[in-house]
Amino acid sequence: MTMQDNAEKTARRGRVLVGKVGLDGHDRGAKVVARALRDAGFEVIYTGLHQTPEMLVSAAVQEDVDIIGISILSGAHNTLVPRVLQLLSDRNASDISVFVGGIIPEADIGPLMQKGVAAVFTPGATLQSISAQVREVLEKKGVTLLGATAG
Repeated sequence: MTMQDNAEKTARRGRVLVGKVGLDGHDRGAKVVARALRDAGFEVIYTGLHQTPEMLVSAAVQEDVDIIGISILSGAHNTLVPRVLQLLSDRNASDISVFVGGIIPEADIGPLMQKGVAAVFTPGATLQSISAQVREVLEKKGVTLLGATAG
């Protein structure tokens, strides 16, 4: 068996959990991103609307995902995202990365990144750039992706 054969055996599809945390009832963007990630070769689990941070983290741990995508349009990102990060830490699951998309003011992006968010996507981000950045985050973590492309 060659080294390349061994690498191909350990390569896998990246597992992404996409969810809507809080009371925000608009999920079109989350569904579009979930579909784009799936089309780019990722395995995607969509949790649906009105998830609590606890529900999202529980699902992420149970599903053994590599990264969580949180869609927030309500303005509650400075409360809900840190809660998700804390719960991941509490569950010894800080190896699960988090990205956030939605209406995030420019001034809030830096503080979210400093708290541990891997990427923030605001309106206008292309589906290709989201897929590419998610791939990059996972590859930096050492996840060898099988079949995932940049878009």
